[in-house]
Amino acid sequence: MQTSTDLKSLLSRIDRRGYPAYKDTRGTYQFPGYVLSIDHVQGDPFAAPSKLSVRVSGRTAAFPPALYRLPCQRVALQDELTRRFGRQASQLSFQAKGSGQSGLIALSRCGQEVLERTACTLDGKTGDILLRLEVGFPANGRTINARELEKILFDFLPRCVQSSLFFRNLDLRALEAVANLAEDQQFIRERLPELGLCAFVADGSVLPRESGVSQRPMKGAVAFRAPEELAVELDLPHRGKLRGMGIPRGVTLIVGGGYHGKSTLLKALELGVYNHIAGDGREYVITDDTAVKIRSEDGRSIRQADISLFINNLPNGRDTARFTTEDASGSTSQAANVVEAMEAGTALLLIDEDTSATNFMVRDELMQRVVHRDMEPITPFLDRVRELYERHGVSTILVAGSSGAFFHAADHIIQMDRYVPRDITALAKKEAAAFPLKGAPLPPTAEPRFDRCPKASPALREGERVKLKSLGRDGVSLNRETIDLRYVEQLIDGEQSAALGYCLLYAQRHLLDGKRSLRQVADALEEVLERQGLEALCESRSAVPFLARPRRQEILACFNRCRGLAL
Repeated sequence: MQTSTDLKSLLSRIDRRGYPAYKDTRGTYQFPGYVLSIDHVQGDPFAAPSKLSVRVSGRTAAFPPALYRLPCQRVALQDELTRRFGRQASQLSFQAKGSGQSGLIALSRCGQEVLERTACTLDGKTGDILLRLEVGFPANGRTINARELEKILFDFLPRCVQSSLFFRNLDLRALEAVANLAEDQQFIRERLPELGLCAFVADGSVLPRESGVSQRPMKGAVAFRAPEELAVELDLPHRGKLRGMGIPRGVTLIVGGGYHGKSTLLKALELGVYNHIAGDGREYVITDDTAVKIRSEDGRSIRQADISLFINNLPNGRDTARFTTEDASGSTSQAANVVEAMEAGTALLLIDEDTSATNFMVRDELMQRVVHRDMEPITPFLDRVRELYERHGVSTILVAGSSGAFFHAADHIIQMDRYVPRDITALAKKEAAAFPLKGAPLPPTAEPRFDRCPKASPALREGERVKLKSLGRDGVSLNRETIDLRYVEQLIDGEQSAALGYCLLYAQRHLLDGKRSLRQVADALEEVLERQGLEALCESRSAVPFLARPRRQEILACFNRCRGLAL
């Protein structure tokens, strides 16, 4: 390891030389209180920025272990340090001048959710902190401007490190608030099964967002308040008593007029699988962390999926227990999405009528009279929703605004009235009695088949160069294939999409042997992530990209949308 003085001397020697001379700076350097690593140097000032990392020993950082005693607290503290460093860096970014990316100082941009990221990791045993960032090495044209880089590395960066990663310079109360919130959120999540609930929404929560392009809470929005019939009071470790609406397991229907908050509530529940930062308004909206948002997805590929729970007796005689298509219809895609969510281990489906295939959800009495059930290959979701819960243990929360058929199947019915929830179960059941459903109940089906055992693609052998590119939240490309993730709606960060690409590549090279089922592949991936972190997915540990951890459900959703996966 070299010293910071060595780096300063090196910069002086290469000043005003051609840009490739910056490659000589690669290596590790001891600075006062931390080690700086220059892991990757960009090829020119217009290329992707250089990758650096800062390592602070646990003894120097000196964060009290009580702040990261639990895994959820450790992730929350990492998230907080990333945000603090990012705010400092954004104020200093491009203060060093030059061509192209010169002067850029950047790292992960965190949203409202708390995610585990490669941008900042804290060792739970030693307290060591590793922070990764990107820096645009300055140049005039393609000539090195070492004096500007010296300004970044010897002035700006030490300021960011000192003010963000050294406990002695931070507010203990603010950090304790972060750790305490994470523990309270985890407490609620762990209590849901004990209370027979699949979700909880605290009184005072602010569910509407600022705008369609902002996830910040809307100012002046109606605060949430639970109806008495569904009210639950929890005693949290730090906040103490907290009242809110508990949504019981089973089938819950959310109804109401347009613009009254139905989809807003469902969206909050959809993202309640993640913890949120203080001030978000949804800090105490906690959903079963296996929940999956289901919708129709015209055009998606389906490979060897068992959709016979919903689709049978196709006119062309195709086998729906091992169904494959490159261009699924709305109803077929939604059927596959439900079954694949079950394969991923979900205990809760979240469905909005607005984004569903109508013929998949329900068939009214008149249609059944005109087109008899025997002539329709699709078994509507309405006819299976009770079976999903009673036989498979999968609850459903469904938003409906046009069809009252689900009143019969629902255990609980919530009406959103100008963003205020009301329990109208008794009233709705009474009214539904006047409109009985026709037809005999369907017999239960066979257990869905979850025995697909994918094989590795010959094109992705270990050691061969693979071009992997994140397309933000829209998807990821692997060599020539683009995996479309636009409708995997619980992906909330492009770094999660990037991590999914690395999960797929890692599985192709280490796990897909044709013997492990998709479930077993997901188990193995989760074990790798739990024990070794996201870095384990990358072949090179020296220049790890910015990644955020996806859930098991999104990992399998990515695999299921990979057209090149050999099943």
